[in-house]
Amino acid sequence: MLEKFKKLKVHIGWKSLVLIAAFVVLVLIDLLTKIFEEKDGWAFTVIPKLIKVTSGSRNPGCAFSFLADAAWGQTFLIVMTFIMLAVLIAVFIFLPEKYIILKVALSLVTAGAVGNLVDRIAFREVRDFVDINMFGNWVSCNFADFWIVFGTIIAIIDILFLNEFALVPLTKRAKAAQKEREEKEKSAETQDKQDEQ
Repeated sequence: MLEKFKKLKVHIGWKSLVLIAAFVVLVLIDLLTKIFEEKDGWAFTVIPKLIKVTSGSRNPGCAFSFLADAAWGQTFLIVMTFIMLAVLIAVFIFLPEKYIILKVALSLVTAGAVGNLVDRIAFREVRDFVDINMFGNWVSCNFADFWIVFGTIIAIIDILFLNEFALVPLTKRAKAAQKEREEKEKSAETQDKQDEQ
């Protein structure tokens, strides 16, 4: 088990550094928009009957107000966010640069998690101000929520279709990488059989 951890290598190249800078910008966008909507009392329509901005919406829970009424809800969400952030940051650090799409996804999700974590620690609730009409129900969210959703979608698409371990490889690179891996595995099996004889 320890041998596997010793083999882990830090992968922070220029692409990762760009993503770290983007992460900082995304967190700032989220926090600054929350500050300005609170200060100026934003209220306007972006797309009629679909997206509007309404200042002052607050969510003491998480998605769809889950755990909003639980006295221990915020503490639980803060602790879970710290654990999740530790995992996301570790994966980002040790993930090779060739998995750049997955690193983009990790940057987005991490930025969203940090943006909402700041709110939970400072206010014991999350400041929402973007209202989206989802199938007749208005849902309040913020930019941090957008980052999390976009990052999750990108990660799912990459894992399912794009990277070399994709379940259904659609790109030439993914197909070629899987073929190369299969050939290496067959070669290793053949070598093992020869060694046994």
